[in-house]
Amino acid sequence: MLRTIPGKQIAEGLSEEVAREAARFLAETGRAPALAVVLVGANPASEIYVRRKIAQCRKTGIASIEYRLDGATSQADLLALIARLNADPSVDGILVQLPLPGHIAATRVLDAITPGKDVDGFHPVNVGRLSTGTDGLVPCTPLGCMMLIDTVIDDLRGKHAVVIGKSNIVGKPIAMLLLERECTVTVTHIATQGLPDIARKADLIVAAAGSPGLVRGDWVKPGAVVIDVGINRIENADGTSKIVGDCAIGEMEHAAAVTPVPGGVGPMTIACLLANTIKAARSLHS
Repeated sequence: MLRTIPGKQIAEGLSEEVAREAARFLAETGRAPALAVVLVGANPASEIYVRRKIAQCRKTGIASIEYRLDGATSQADLLALIARLNADPSVDGILVQLPLPGHIAATRVLDAITPGKDVDGFHPVNVGRLSTGTDGLVPCTPLGCMMLIDTVIDDLRGKHAVVIGKSNIVGKPIAMLLLERECTVTVTHIATQGLPDIARKADLIVAAAGSPGLVRGDWVKPGAVVIDVGINRIENADGTSKIVGDCAIGEMEHAAAVTPVPGGVGPMTIACLLANTIKAARSLHS
């Protein structure tokens, strides 16, 4: 029987821990830890993500401060808002929802967030800390992946991990986290030649390529663990749609454990965002 890693349940446990920490912070400081969420424009997917994040903030006792800006907002005005939030001692974390409108350079905006409030873990300082194994704010999805992996693999030392995807959001940071745990890591991508053969050698596969059903069952050796980060919407023949991952999970009965899509990595991303907010609050006010 296929063993699935219950991401939703694990995320709920992490959120409960965050709620306890938020209550403790409130008792110690007289205010709740606070996350500023900035949304520019009206991207429907972004609206959904932001609503979920705000709902989880309220559930765990984190104050959510919303900034909903018109899609025509200039880059200069957005940077000015970021500067105000950086300087505001009542704001512990800053999240700018991506994607941004085309006339705004996302890199310029993300780099403007002070590293200590960068709860997404995208600032070059936090990226540098991750690559050198020093303490910083880690990107939420890779952090959540590691927590899921730890529930099924007791010791990562010496394991062969294959990461499929090279993005700055998932692929590169998860590779760094796995290296820090003394895995042997192979980073691949869509253009990698002989990808199926490389994947077959892995004890652990992390698929984050954004390609539905890319990883087939015969890519996975018996006893391997598969972490499916992909979230892809595909259209059915009847005009409806469904969300699928990067892996053909139904073909992987021989795997030791897999993450479902949805309900696997996705819930962990938001829970880790909240955990990063608590970490930022503690660091800024210690």
